[in-house]
Amino acid sequence: MILRSDHIAGGVFVAFGLLVFALSGDLPVGTLSFPGAGMMPKLVAGLVILFGLLLILRANESAPFATVRWEDLPHAARIVAITAAAIALYQTLGFLVTMTLLLFALTFGAERRHPLAAAAFSIGVVALTYLLFAVALKTPLDPGILGF
Repeated sequence: MILRSDHIAGGVFVAFGLLVFALSGDLPVGTLSFPGAGMMPKLVAGLVILFGLLLILRANESAPFATVRWEDLPHAARIVAITAAAIALYQTLGFLVTMTLLLFALTFGAERRHPLAAAAFSIGVVALTYLLFAVALKTPLDPGILGF
């Protein structure tokens, strides 16, 4: 059997789904009419496992793993590093600052867009998201140490 790229990707998805199941085991599932905190993680983990298994089953249609080209690895590493930094800073800086910095860093730093366009995009998306969730839906967003 030839190891293919979709075998690896599907296996990673199945392992990640099992990890989410294990970590969300303490959360109550509840019922369909009154779902608990564990309902959504378990539902998403189940779907991730299902799609990972489907990917493994259809892996014969993908390229062999030995032929995968790795020239986009630095770009992927930048995206992972920027996202990890945003996750680490989220509770400290809050939603508005962290998400604006995240989107700016991704569009300017990782995607190499013009800084003014990246700033306008970042501020616009975060402002619309804030208006939708905090104002229209009245969902509390993490204010961070700056208070907003």
